[in-house]
This record gives sequence, C-alpha cells and structure tokens, in this order.
Amino acid sequence: MVTTKNKTGRPTEEIARLCAGRETIRLMEVCGTHTVSLFRSGIRSLLPPSLRLVSGPGCPVCVTSQGYIDAALDAAGIEGVAICTYGDMVRVPGRRGSLEQSRARGANIVVCYSILDSLRYAEKHPDQQVIFLSVGFETTAPSAAAAVIEAKRRKIDNFFLLCGHKLVMPALNTLLAGNDLPIDGFLLPGHVSVIIGSDAYGDLVEKHGKCCVIAGFEPGQIMSGIEALARQAAEGSPRLENVYGVAVTPEGNCRARECMEQVFEEADAVWRAMGTIPKSGLDLNEDYRDFDAIGRFGLRIGRDYDPPGCRCGEVIQGKVEPSECALFGKECTNHNPVGPCMVSSEGTCAAWYRYGGER
Repeated sequence: MVTTKNKTGRPTEEIARLCAGRETIRLMEVCGTHTVSLFRSGIRSLLPPSLRLVSGPGCPVCVTSQGYIDAALDAAGIEGVAICTYGDMVRVPGRRGSLEQSRARGANIVVCYSILDSLRYAEKHPDQQVIFLSVGFETTAPSAAAAVIEAKRRKIDNFFLLCGHKLVMPALNTLLAGNDLPIDGFLLPGHVSVIIGSDAYGDLVEKHGKCCVIAGFEPGQIMSGIEALARQAAEGSPRLENVYGVAVTPEGNCRARECMEQVFEEADAVWRAMGTIPKSGLDLNEDYRDFDAIGRFGLRIGRDYDPPGCRCGEVIQGKVEPSECALFGKECTNHNPVGPCMVSSEGTCAAWYRYGGER
C-alpha cells in the first residue's frame, strides 16, 4: 500500500492526459458522501468524457432493505414504543407508508442527531420503550456499540437497537464475484477507512485486480484520488494508494474496532437488491442481546423488494445511472421520493436531482 500526499499542479490536465486516446475508464465511488461532493463541487463536469464515474453501495439508507423499513414501521405501531432515528430514515417508503406518515398518524418518532441523543431520551422517558434504528457502516457502528455499553453500565433497560449495520468489504467482494461489473477501480471511502484501515482492502487488488485509492471528501482530495486511479489504469498497474494519510492508517482505529467487537458479532445481512450476503452485517452478541429490539418485541425483518418501477437496487450496484430509471425526476423527486436513493442526503438519485444531473 502506497501513502500518497496531495500533489500540486493541474490535476484536471493530468487526468485528461492520462485518459487521452484510451477507451472508457470506469471508476466507482463507493461512498455516498463522495457522490454528493463530486456533484456539489462540479468535479464531474471537469472530467474527460472517457472517464466515467458510477456510484456504489455506500449510502447506508440506500442499502437498507425494504424488509428492515417494514420492521421499523411495525415497531412504530406498538403502544408505548418510541422510534429514534436519523432524519433520512423517516422518509423512506415501506409497504405501509413511511415513518413520517406514521408520525402524522400519532406514532412517536423522534429524530436524533446521534445515538447518544436516543440514549438520553430513553433515560428521561422511563415509561417508554425506545428503539434506535441502528443503520450504517463501520463508521457509525462504534458509536452504537459505545451507547449500548453505556446503557448496560447505567442500567437503562428501556433502550434497544434495531440492528441494520453493514460491512463494506463483503459487499464489494460480492459485487465483483460475478465478474459482470465493468469497472477499473474504486475511489474508496474516507470515513469507513479511518475505522477499518487501508489494509482491509487488499483483496480488491490482489484477488480482483482493481485499482484502489482511499480519499477524503474535499475537492482537492477527490481530484487527487481520481488522478491516482487514472494513472494506475493508464499504466495497467492496479495497486492500493492512500491520499488521505492524515486520517487513514494501515491498521485503522483499533480502539473503535475493539468497541464494536465487544458488542457486536458478524452476521448474514440482507442488502437492497443484493440479497443476503454472508457475514456482511452486525448483530448484538450474547452479552448484549437484551438490547436487541427484534427479540424483545418479536419483530421480523421480511424479504426485500423494490417499489414498482424503482431501480435504486441497480443504481447502488453501478449497473444503471439515475436517468435510466423511468421514474427519475417525474414520479420520483426530492419532494415525492419513491426509493431511498432519492430520500437520503447521500443518495445518488438525490445528488443527480439536486445538483443538475442528467434528467
């Protein structure tokens, strides 16, 4: 693994030079924050036509299965239960509407800025059973684990998690296993990499032969990452580079991972449109199972499904772009979302719609 410092100069010219005379170079930005930053900063418009960017399964809300949303709606209908969640989850449609609509019908839905907000809410409302919708990748799992450890220490027995955490590497390996994903390399997520470390991505190069660069989220960081990927592709020399060395180390954040391992165990998980991926999720382990909402309230996460006409499942796998969905910008808008990719602030469809993507 090579740690690369940001370079000075004109990266747009260098990228154009590296892509000149070549067939299309396809790169996948895994993280939803990268997707939004690429649009918001105007970087996409500066890239040569032969360099194509596609989005991957890096938006936590977007990869959450419809079955999980339905389980959250079931929980919201239980008397005495308060659902605590981040704002994006409130608007994702399920079979029976959304949590936002459930709140309009009287359900107790509390929007939190952090999981510690939900823990404090549970402590202040001992008469309510508080369920936190615990979704996200390795970025948010350590804080969820820390909250559960604190709840146990303080004997807060009305606080529960509906676990929906996902792990990045099993998903990327699954995408590549079928050999039908025509991409040359990955712009890897900064936030997740801070936790898991750069060494975690070794298989992407060694097993799958893909170019890989870890980058932060500022425009200069992203341009440095794309330039490094274009150079690897032009040289035909896939490797793992890190242009986010200020935050990402080879081993990652060992303390955060220890916290996760204390509370969670790896489990099979259902991803939107990708099916069940072995050991790609996190469930509470035996020592902390008393905080599991599924067991406590008899909830069931049913099968996954797509709303009629919605192609979010294909968008998060880099198979189609939002403009290829017949609903995009018509039946499905920011004001009336059909699928999660239009709901989430990190969703690809929302970024295309908000920042003037092709319609």
